[in-house]
Amino acid sequence: MSFLSALRRLLASPPESPRPRHGLRERFVQCIGPHGLHRMAYTEWGDPHNPRVLICAHGLTRNGRDFDDLARALARDYRVVCPDVVGRGRSDWLGVKTDYGFPVYVADMVTLIARLNVESVHWVGTSMGGIIGMLLASQPHTPIRRLVLNDVGPVVTAVSLRRIAQYVGTAPRFPSIEAAEAYLREACAPFGPLTDAQWRHLTAHAVRPVEGGDGFAMVYDPALGEAFRAAPILADIDLWPVYERVRCPTLALRGADSDLLEPATFAAMAARGPRAQTVEFAGVGHAPMLMDEAQIGVVREFLLAG
Repeated sequence: MSFLSALRRLLASPPESPRPRHGLRERFVQCIGPHGLHRMAYTEWGDPHNPRVLICAHGLTRNGRDFDDLARALARDYRVVCPDVVGRGRSDWLGVKTDYGFPVYVADMVTLIARLNVESVHWVGTSMGGIIGMLLASQPHTPIRRLVLNDVGPVVTAVSLRRIAQYVGTAPRFPSIEAAEAYLREACAPFGPLTDAQWRHLTAHAVRPVEGGDGFAMVYDPALGEAFRAAPILADIDLWPVYERVRCPTLALRGADSDLLEPATFAAMAARGPRAQTVEFAGVGHAPMLMDEAQIGVVREFLLAG
C-alpha cells in the first residue's frame, strides 16, 4: 500500500476513542486535624480526568482495598476513589488517639474532594463509611449527589457496638498469612459467602508484615479500640436528625442477618428523610462486601440512574 493510499484510508476512518485508564493508582492527600498534619492514602481507578467521581468509604477496621471489585466494575463510568480513613491501611496513625472520630474523618473527606477538583461526588459508604457519608450529605451545600448506605442507618445498635468493642484493636499477631486469613474468616464471617480468592484478597490488604519479620499484624492503629472501651455502651446511637437532613437520592443496603441495622430502622429509612430505596441481601450479616455481581449490580443501577 502506497503512502498516499494509507493516508487516504486513515483520513476516511474515524479515529478510535482513547481508552480510559482503568488501573489502580495509589495517592496521598495531606489533611489537618486538631493536633497537626497527617496524610490520608487513597486508591484511584478509571480515567483520572473523568469529572464523574465516586468515593467509596470503608468500615471501622477495614480499608479502601475492600472496594477493588466494585471499583473495577465502575471504572468505565466513574473516577473511583477509595480512601483509607486515617489510622487504617496506608494512611498515617494519629499521635493523639482521641482525635479518631467523625469530625476528623468528615474534614479529611472535604479535603480529599477539594484535591479531586470536582464540584460533586457520588458516595458509597459501608458501616462507618456510611456514617461519614450521611454526616457530609446532611450539610448545607454538600457535594454528595447520590448516597449509598451499606448496612448502616440512623440507629446504630448498642448490641453491635459491644460486639465490635470485643475485637477492635485486640487482634493478635499472626505467624503466617494463612493464620491471618483463618482469623479473618472467623471474625468476619458475617460478610457472607465469599470465595477463597476473595478471602485471600481481603487478608492480603488487611495485614502487614511486622517490622523485624516476626509475623503479621492488622493494618490499623490498635488505639482505635480505645474509644470503644473508654465508656460503657448503654444505649443505641440515634442519628435520625442527621438522616432527616439528607436530601439527595439514597440507596440503603442491609445484610438480612445484620445486628447493626435493625429491620425496623431499615424499613423506616424508606419513609423518612430522603426516603431511601432499600435492598436486603440474604445470607449476609454486617456487612455486605459488594464483591459479587448481584450486589455490585444493585449499586451500579442506582448510581448510574443519576
